[in-house]
Amino acid sequence: MKLLRYGPRGQEKPGLLDAQGRVRDLSAVVPDIAGEVLTTPGLARLRGIDPASLPLVDGTPQQDLRLGPCVGRTGKFICIGLNYADHAAESNMPVPREPVVFGKWTSAICGPNDDVEIPRGSTRTDWEVELGVVIGTGGRYIDEADAMDHVAGYCVVHDVSEREIQLERGGGQWDKGKGCDTFGPIGPWLVTADEVPDPQQLDLWLEVDGHRYQDGNTRTMVFGVRQLVSYLSRFMSLQPGDIIATGTPPGVGLGQKPPKYLVAGQAVRLGIHGLGEQRQRTVQA
Repeated sequence: MKLLRYGPRGQEKPGLLDAQGRVRDLSAVVPDIAGEVLTTPGLARLRGIDPASLPLVDGTPQQDLRLGPCVGRTGKFICIGLNYADHAAESNMPVPREPVVFGKWTSAICGPNDDVEIPRGSTRTDWEVELGVVIGTGGRYIDEADAMDHVAGYCVVHDVSEREIQLERGGGQWDKGKGCDTFGPIGPWLVTADEVPDPQQLDLWLEVDGHRYQDGNTRTMVFGVRQLVSYLSRFMSLQPGDIIATGTPPGVGLGQKPPKYLVAGQAVRLGIHGLGEQRQRTVQA
């Protein structure tokens, strides 16, 4: 299934994408794409519904029908840094021996086509396409062998970053440089895990103003999805709706020679094979 949330910002309704690419309304079935809806029993209930029996929503998604973040009421937005060896190299940092973990504030979350704001005073706002893992069934101390049973599905994440704040301000504070408003577009939809046979074989890419900067595959991750879910569960309870952004392949602005960064008025397009695309316009905050 491809689950989504549609409508005006802050008033999104739950829906799903049918086989013809149309949005069907789930409002009479579930309150949101969130919480218990994402657990194994919750998703099983949705799979038992014939999409044709659901009301058809007017409009074409990502054109004249706005899509919001594909997951609601996210409790934790957990990010993994330097999880592609070639991205670590372009960042002039060593390949990590354990996952580098930081967080985005949930106030950074926005829809897949919402404007991305360049923070006031920023000169080094950067792009990063990432595979997002959405937790379904929660847990602690999860064995790697069982980790995939806790995954509801996957989505595209744009991990927008302000490099000066992240790497230089206050001695380097990743959370502060990663969590600005609009720095976490997710979606367009949550693709349930049963439709993604191998999350370690997904092409992902990103373009700015039509120029492709990132073109990678999740098979080159240092730590795969199974390892990350298990690892993170040692340090925190994973809960339904938590999002894990699993790192970015090479090609970020910081790694260009000379470096390139986002400015207001640009068009960013990114996607992951089978998970959809995002398109954003950059604006000044």
